[in-house]
Amino acid sequence: MVFALSVCAFISHHSRKAIGRSVAALLIALIPPVTGNLIIIGSNYQNLSTVGYYTYFFGMNLVMYALLKFTFVYCNINWPDKISQNAVRLLLVFDAIQLSLNPLLGHAFATEELIVDGSIYYRLIPYAGQSIHRIIDYSIFLIVLLIFTVKTSKTSKIYAERYSVILLVMLFTGVWETYYIFSGRPIDTSMIGFGAFGLLVFYFSLYYRPLRLLDRMLANIASEMKEALFFFDSNKTCIWANSPGLDLVHINEEDFEIASSRLKEMFKSFNNDEDQFNANEIIDSGSEKKYYVLSKQLVNDDDGYPVGSFLSVRDNTAEQLELQKEIFNATHDRLTGLYNREKFFEMSENILHNNPDKEYLAVFADINDFKLVNDVYGNEFGDLVLKKVADLFSTLCPENSIYGRLGGDTFGILYPADQFRIEDLENHLSRFSIVQDELELQIILHIGVYEIVDRSIPTSAMFDRAHMAISTIKEDYHHLIQYYNDDFRSDVIWNKQISSDLHDALRNRDIVPYLQPIMDVEGKIAGAEVLVRWNHPIEGFLSPGKFIPVFEKNGMIADVDRYMWRCACEILRKWKQKNRNEFISINISPNDFNQLDVVKELKELIREYDISASQLRIEITETVMMSDIDKRMSTLSELSSMGFIIEMDDFGSGYSSFNLLKDMEVDVLKIDMVFLRKTGDVEKAKKIVKNIISMANDLNIVPLTEGVETQRQFEVLLDMGCKLFQGFYFAKPMPEAEFEEFHNTHGR
Repeated sequence: MVFALSVCAFISHHSRKAIGRSVAALLIALIPPVTGNLIIIGSNYQNLSTVGYYTYFFGMNLVMYALLKFTFVYCNINWPDKISQNAVRLLLVFDAIQLSLNPLLGHAFATEELIVDGSIYYRLIPYAGQSIHRIIDYSIFLIVLLIFTVKTSKTSKIYAERYSVILLVMLFTGVWETYYIFSGRPIDTSMIGFGAFGLLVFYFSLYYRPLRLLDRMLANIASEMKEALFFFDSNKTCIWANSPGLDLVHINEEDFEIASSRLKEMFKSFNNDEDQFNANEIIDSGSEKKYYVLSKQLVNDDDGYPVGSFLSVRDNTAEQLELQKEIFNATHDRLTGLYNREKFFEMSENILHNNPDKEYLAVFADINDFKLVNDVYGNEFGDLVLKKVADLFSTLCPENSIYGRLGGDTFGILYPADQFRIEDLENHLSRFSIVQDELELQIILHIGVYEIVDRSIPTSAMFDRAHMAISTIKEDYHHLIQYYNDDFRSDVIWNKQISSDLHDALRNRDIVPYLQPIMDVEGKIAGAEVLVRWNHPIEGFLSPGKFIPVFEKNGMIADVDRYMWRCACEILRKWKQKNRNEFISINISPNDFNQLDVVKELKELIREYDISASQLRIEITETVMMSDIDKRMSTLSELSSMGFIIEMDDFGSGYSSFNLLKDMEVDVLKIDMVFLRKTGDVEKAKKIVKNIISMANDLNIVPLTEGVETQRQFEVLLDMGCKLFQGFYFAKPMPEAEFEEFHNTHGR
């Protein structure tokens, strides 16, 4: 390294370039620290090693000053001012002086003997003076790094290498030296980096030629580009192509001349023999489509004369396929592949606009109890159902119809009216089932049909009308298809009006509680069930069957139920003040569990009205437990632990009542006498009721029969072991005041 630096310094000093002397000064300055390190490593004597350290330290001061001067010249910048230049000199002179006083003061460093690889080596022991030396040198070094960093970032990319390489070598050498200082390694090997740095400075300062670098960069870039590149001479003969280009036209490097004919076979735009063009082309091989972007440009010499041209061919198949996929996803449902709601309505509107004389039907399809399918059989099976429904429509619908998924479990079809065969459709729907492994499940699809007679309304409104038609057959598994008529629209308007009136009705107490007595085996009043009635200021007295289904559908039933719970508690507080201990049963619907914190609501009510939890009985139906079973079981268990009595209404009317009875904490079973009236075999039904009552008694569950209308029914049920009774035989539901009169005359 010392020899190489000396030779390069000599050459630099005699160079005709202006920077030569600065380079020579830096290379000469690098020789002392490298030489000092050589003395340290090669010496077996402590005094000689100490001389090596002094040579190394003083040499580093020379290096920092020469490096700073070289940096300003190489980076073509001036010293900020004379003061800063003199300040650097004074710092370095101060450092040299304080190092020179080390033999007297012993403040800078000492050495200690070590055995390294079998030889004596004197390692440096740094003190405060050595730290000062390092701070000064590193400060100047950081200034140089900063200058080169700024220069590298702001210069042209073509010339950036001349700065960036030196910057990287300085960084590497600085890190190497820092590692030596903090690692505790005895021998400083970073001087190799110092020497390499000096040689790179020599080359880049005096012999670096950016045009050669540019040629090499362009050649490498062209060879490594993913685009296919072809270069042509002035006669339009291909003289070179990169690897992607060779692969595109299926030739090797010896066959450049036939590249033009191959390109003409592949691309129409290349046949025009234009000197410059941009084009997009598609090559369809049958099995797949490939998309290409072609760009041909002229190449001129320094005088502006054309010397040739080059063609770039970029395969953008992946981009096109991704774009097509994004467009498809934006307009199609990802699960079923059908049009999504927005695209379906747009397509329907276009078809209706372009075919003004053709009659169409707006068909709305809804999967019945789809939420139950998801809850019972899992989301994966639910997704399969949706896909199979989509497949069903693709099979049944004619080619000139369109269909899409409108959201959730609903679908829309724009159907040519002259091809709609309701009998065929009903036949397919009645036999539609999903099979997966050993599971086979019949799926009920309800279809609403709107005959499009008014094309001025929005397409979405047409399908809303078809949806309205379904509401009239939603619970009928045998009636699958329903046409829309204007009465449905009137019902929808009425439903919206009655819903908007609910808030005022609750505030004005137009909705009132009715009480139907519940009698014991002795014919005494044991309690009552609270039922809702509405004295509407315009519509008059509304039966529950008129408005309850509306509120169950839109979720407002939770507001009604919560109001009725409060009414029941108000009545129970009055009874408590009269020392009466009858109970009141309140109804809890599925929507209550979804929208309210039932436990919190009931707990706060009994606390507010200071009543016993056992007097406020909770009546649920099997449908309450059809979703989120574990959570609702937990809720009922918590209510039971608080003292509430749990009643199961309509026991036996569902398919899983016995299964629920096994797992639920039930205190009362309510058996509806409608169960007896709906069967042709009355005797068999009686046996079933008798066994249900017997089972309830065996389980310490109180049986309660509702719908008792005759004395004979009461006597039969009494003989069967029933404990509580409710029905018109005893009393109809009545307002609170009327119930009080009934209690006064019949309560005892």
